[in-house]
Amino acid sequence: MAGLHVYILTNTSKKVLYVGVTNDLEKRLIQHYQNRGEKRTFAGRYYCYYLIYFEYHHNNIGGIEREKEIKGWSRQKKVDLINSYNPKWLFLNDQITKWPPDPGTF
Repeated sequence: MAGLHVYILTNTSKKVLYVGVTNDLEKRLIQHYQNRGEKRTFAGRYYCYYLIYFEYHHNNIGGIEREKEIKGWSRQKKVDLINSYNPKWLFLNDQITKWPPDPGTF
């Protein structure tokens, strides 16, 4: 059984945080990019497609539980987690996939 990535995205201004979980982080980042500006999704509505934090869980249950845990945190606690891993809040998308994705990717 494959594991899951728990991840946090933000927008250009770094004002909005989005917490998600996926079994294919590269594909999911591209999907978030494709959905930018889409009002039907939270990440799309707020242009959240910049990766600023991620962690891997070898089992799915652990990944899902961790996502729920982080989602329940205050913004400050999420900021503290991001700062412990990525204190400059660098966009990490290019560590996972070619960024920005080629239009032919989608």
